[in-house]
Amino acid sequence: MKVSIPATALPVIFSTVILDAIGIGLIFPILPALLQDVMHAANVAPYIGIMTALYALMQFIFAPVLGALSDRLGRRPVLLLSLAGAAVNYLFLAFASSLWMLLLGRAIAGLTSANVSVATAYITDISPEATRARRFGLLNAMFGAGFIIGPVLGGALGDYGLRLPFMAAAILNTCNLLLALFMLPESRTPTGAKIDLAALNPLRPLRWVFSQKRLLPITVIFFTFSAAGEVCGVCWALWGHDAFEWNGLWIGLSLGAFGVCQALAQAFLPGPAVKLLGERATILAGIACACLALLVMAFATRSWMIFAIMPVFALGGIGAPALQSLATRQVADDRQGQFQGVLASSVSLASVLCPLVFSSIYFGVRAYWPGAVWLSAIVVYAALVPLVLGLSLASTTPASSRG
Repeated sequence: MKVSIPATALPVIFSTVILDAIGIGLIFPILPALLQDVMHAANVAPYIGIMTALYALMQFIFAPVLGALSDRLGRRPVLLLSLAGAAVNYLFLAFASSLWMLLLGRAIAGLTSANVSVATAYITDISPEATRARRFGLLNAMFGAGFIIGPVLGGALGDYGLRLPFMAAAILNTCNLLLALFMLPESRTPTGAKIDLAALNPLRPLRWVFSQKRLLPITVIFFTFSAAGEVCGVCWALWGHDAFEWNGLWIGLSLGAFGVCQALAQAFLPGPAVKLLGERATILAGIACACLALLVMAFATRSWMIFAIMPVFALGGIGAPALQSLATRQVADDRQGQFQGVLASSVSLASVLCPLVFSSIYFGVRAYWPGAVWLSAIVVYAALVPLVLGLSLASTTPASSRG
C-alpha cells in the first residue's frame, strides 16, 4: 500500500545512488598504490582482479536479497542499514593494514552498494506511472555523475594520502545516513510475508533462458559486451601508471573525462544513430569505434593520445542502447520483465568473472608491453561481430515467447 511521501524523499534517494556510484569509482585510481602499500609487492594486478570480482560477486548475490527484505520489512530500514554499513566499511578500508582486511572491506562495499535495487523500488513506490520514466532517467543520470566524480575525487585525495578518499567517503555516507534517518519516510506498508529463499538464487533467471534456445545468442552478446567493458575498470589505473607514469590525480581525471564523453555520447547519439543506420549497424559501429580506440591505446606513446581518442572510445557506447532495443524484440510483452532479469544477470556474471581474466592477462604482459592488454579486449569485441550479424531483427509474436 502506498503512503503519502514528502518532496524531500526523492533527493535523499538520488543522493544515495550518487554516493554508491562515487564509492565504485573512488577506489579505481588508488587501488594499485593501496595494495602495494599493504602487501609491499611490485605486481598487484592479480589482486586488483580479485578485489573487483569480489565486489561484483557481493552485488550479484545480495541485490535480490536486499530487494526481497525491503518488500517484507520496508524500504527505509534496509536503506538505513546499507548506508550505515557503507559508512562503517569506508572507515574499515581507511585503516586496513593487511590484504584480508581490504578483501573484507570490498566484500562489505559490494553488499551495501546492492541497495540500488531498493532505491529503484522506492522510486517505483512513490512515482505515478506517468513520471516513472523521467525519474528513472534522473536515477541513471545520478549514477553516471557519481561515476564521473568518484575517480577524480579518489585520485585527487589519494595523492595527499592513500586513505584520505575513504575517510571522505565515510563522512559523505554518514551525512547521507543522517539525511535519510530524519527526512526519508517509509514508502510502502511492509508485507510481512515470508521470503521465498529459492527466488533469491541469483542464477535462477538464467535457467529459463537455457530452455529458450533462440534467446541464447542475445544473452551471450550481452555477456560478451559487458566482459569487454571490464578491462578498463581492472587495468586502467595500472596501465596509466606503467605506460605514462600518471599519478592518482591524472588517473582520476582520465577516468572522469572518459565518463563525461561516454555520458554525452549515450545521452544524445544512440537515437539518431539507430534512425540513420538501424540497430544492427549501430551496434557494429559501436564495436568498431571501441576497437579503433583500444588499438590506439595499445600503441600510444604519449598521454595526450589517450585524451584525444576518448571521444572515439566513448562512441563505442552507442551500441549498448541499440542492443537493448534489439533485445526487447526477442520476446513478447508478457516476458519482457523476465528477459530483462536474465540480461541483468548475464551482465553481473561478466562483472564477477572477467576481472580475474583481464588481471591475469595484464600480469602476463605488464613487464614488456602493458598496452597489450587492450588487444585482448579487441579479441573479445571481434567475437561479437558474427553473433550480431546472426541476430534476428524481426519482432517476436506473443505465442512464440511461451516455453
